[in-house]
Amino acid sequence: MPTLKSRVIPPISKADADRFWSLVKRDGNDLGCWNWAGSVNSKGYGRFFVGGKHYYAHRLAWSMQGRETPANLFICHTCDNPLCVNPHHLMMADAATNNADAKHKRNLKAKRAGVVKPRADYPLTPRGDGRWCKKIRGRIHYFTGTAEEALEEWLRVKDDMLAGRTPRPKDDDRIAVDGLANAFLTAKRERVEAGEMAARSWGDYHATCAAMVEQFGKGRAVADLRPEDFAALRKTLAKRVGPVRLGNEIQRVRSILKWAFESELIDVPPRTGPEFKKPAKHVVRKARADVGPRMFEAADLQAMLKAAPMQLRAMIYLGLNAGLGNNDCGSLRLHNVDLAKGWLDFPRPKTGIPRRCPLWPETVEALRKAIAERPEPIDSTNGDRAFITADRVPWTGDAKLKRDENGDPAGAGPRVDAVTKAFRRLLDSLDLHRRGLGFYTLRHVFETVAGAIGDQVAVDCVMGHADHTMAGHYRERIDDARLLAVVEHVRRWLFPPTTKRNRKTRKGGAA
Repeated sequence: MPTLKSRVIPPISKADADRFWSLVKRDGNDLGCWNWAGSVNSKGYGRFFVGGKHYYAHRLAWSMQGRETPANLFICHTCDNPLCVNPHHLMMADAATNNADAKHKRNLKAKRAGVVKPRADYPLTPRGDGRWCKKIRGRIHYFTGTAEEALEEWLRVKDDMLAGRTPRPKDDDRIAVDGLANAFLTAKRERVEAGEMAARSWGDYHATCAAMVEQFGKGRAVADLRPEDFAALRKTLAKRVGPVRLGNEIQRVRSILKWAFESELIDVPPRTGPEFKKPAKHVVRKARADVGPRMFEAADLQAMLKAAPMQLRAMIYLGLNAGLGNNDCGSLRLHNVDLAKGWLDFPRPKTGIPRRCPLWPETVEALRKAIAERPEPIDSTNGDRAFITADRVPWTGDAKLKRDENGDPAGAGPRVDAVTKAFRRLLDSLDLHRRGLGFYTLRHVFETVAGAIGDQVAVDCVMGHADHTMAGHYRERIDDARLLAVVEHVRRWLFPPTTKRNRKTRKGGAA
């Protein structure tokens, strides 16, 4: 049965009704199923776009008969055909009735498939597709084979699964590359959901695992990998990415193999060979020299601020005023900003290092407008984010990973965040884009310009950099006047005193 959408069906116009029924195949039989021929969702249920939203097709069919469609009740299929929109095959039921009906039909399917419990105390549940299943720690796990074969496998992995560990492979079934990738990503996903890893880092690991599976093959046993295999992987990666990213990819591969060994999925780490190493430092330096300085000049930044949409403009101000990066802006919460006093207190999402910064009057003004104009987010847990896209979602992918019905990641692979894409469009429109430049370049600008003031401790405090010196171990706070001096130095560089905006005075750091 489908998951209920908690929204009321809107009034359907005649034109929309005609469009709806044109997508239904009745085959001249009013008593049989009327199959939906339009769009379907991932679970096989028809959906119809009307009033700016998608609705279940069978729910609309029920509503168009003049029947009540309360948001807290299900519209269920008596024919057990998710594509059917015949109103005579539909019924209204509460959650308990819906679940009981679904369970009854699963049992019928299982009996027809010849999969039934051999005894009352059998621990696995039969499925209609010939498999057995068990819900463990909130997730459904599947077992194949006869009842005895499935039970034998369950008893083998039971202790590990109940303890939340990845079960060891069978003695005659060494873990393959795709199995290692899935086990590793599942473990790291739990760290994302616990707030111990950024979703973007998970995405980077996802891309690395995908490259390993593509290069080595899904069924290749990890224990069979040889140095020449890793040399071929490095050669493939080197054709796709530059030296810096190549070094990061190699390090991630080593981390995955180390995790597999420490998790007892492999007995001995495979030897990667002498060629599977990061590019030499001089190669990285030459690559960076070829790209050129990652720097914007004041005139270019002024043009960006003038041309940028309101939310992006506020984020650019935060990048220049406080050294915020892409994920920083997407993760910023309203409680991190005191617009009345003009201060930002925002630990870096990536490292948790405290960060405190006085805000320019221009930054405060842009933030006020951006917050006032932002859309209402789809997910109420994002209600206090400073920035929300026109699609009503966060600008960056630090939110919890979406899952499918089996609890696996759904579309959670690597992606370019909205900040990066919007900033790239802005650079293209101003003819300022070149290789190596992006939103994160604003942190380079802040560090470069602010460093000229000679107070690196204050600069690091604004940017959220850790001080690993002994002085940093004992230092408990930095005077606000030092922080103000740093950001005002950058402001005077960006807006020279001859401009009108720098004739404004700041009183006590407030806007």
